[in-house]
Amino acid sequence: MHRRRFLEWLAASPLLAQDSDPISKPEEAINVLEFEAAAKKALPPAHFGYMATGVDADATLRANREGFSKVQLRPRRLVDVRTLDTTATLFGSKLDHPIVLAPVGNQGAFQPQGELLAARAAGAKKTQVILSTMTNSRIEDVAKAADRPIWYQLYATNRWEVTQHLLQRAENAGCPVVALTVDTNSGRRTDTLELSKRFDKRPCASCHPEGQFLRRKAMFEGIDHKGLSTGNPGMDWKFVEKLRGATKMKVLVKGLEVGEDARLACESGADGIIVSNHGARATETGRGTIECLPEVVDAVRGRVPVLIDGGFRRGTDIFKALALGASAVCVGRPYIWGLAAFGQPGVERVIDILRAEFELVMRQCGTRNLAAITREYVKL
Repeated sequence: MHRRRFLEWLAASPLLAQDSDPISKPEEAINVLEFEAAAKKALPPAHFGYMATGVDADATLRANREGFSKVQLRPRRLVDVRTLDTTATLFGSKLDHPIVLAPVGNQGAFQPQGELLAARAAGAKKTQVILSTMTNSRIEDVAKAADRPIWYQLYATNRWEVTQHLLQRAENAGCPVVALTVDTNSGRRTDTLELSKRFDKRPCASCHPEGQFLRRKAMFEGIDHKGLSTGNPGMDWKFVEKLRGATKMKVLVKGLEVGEDARLACESGADGIIVSNHGARATETGRGTIECLPEVVDAVRGRVPVLIDGGFRRGTDIFKALALGASAVCVGRPYIWGLAAFGQPGVERVIDILRAEFELVMRQCGTRNLAAITREYVKL
């Protein structure tokens, strides 16, 4: 019985999804899901497993997608939608559309110049990008490649002076926004990743020397790594207040899933919230972020913008999130699939598809601008 359950779980893992004939060039893609098979073909098993994994049995990974099916659209007809306005202004930045490239670390595992290529794609498509603390490329180079101010995602370390250094470097690179990640401080279990390593015959130490993790990360250049951890299990709401006072950047709290924490974030001086479960890589809640969004928005009561990530694959997903109160959505795995398979052109094509799908559903539902997308257009 236990073996059968294990095999059923393994069969449902994204790592072992059945292969189809993958697309051979970005323009062949009908939707962003087609890039996943192309990425799997292009990557070593462990690298694909690192990107594909959730935590524990991947129940939350599945919930992130399944959650969208619980939100129905209520389209309005006979509205003149020949002209659309998809622009949004967030934290002083004007966005052409409410699609943000989420922070993804270790992009060098997917393309040698991962973050630089993704940033160039974002710049070409006038898309906001958030750079991970775990970037393999220097933040200064990524900011230049993006051709617009990038935002910075922060893992607060267990040493305040190092955290201050990271903040200052981001400020010096022109970042107007920092997103403090708060959902992985206690560690996690990434079973799909560990299983994927069994299919990878390369010696890990050849490119991942033991004890050299932070030495390969550009944000930690010149920093004493002894005893340094990027997790901070002692972090509390006073830490958010301390961070708020230590930087000129707008401070977002990334990784909230409940209304109680959203209220505390506002009270602690946060300038915004990202509803996130770390791409289902934090806690095995079994709950999709789109299901968490309404209670967070209700708790915030318009005091700060609310963004969201987790499982976004379609323009309808984006529309549903905005209807439930999000100001923008952050997309992660789809653009990494495009990056892994085709480099910069792959990322650009992913952005183009999501934007086209989103504009289509705006027209189909009779909404001419983002302000018109309200809860009356969805049914839970």
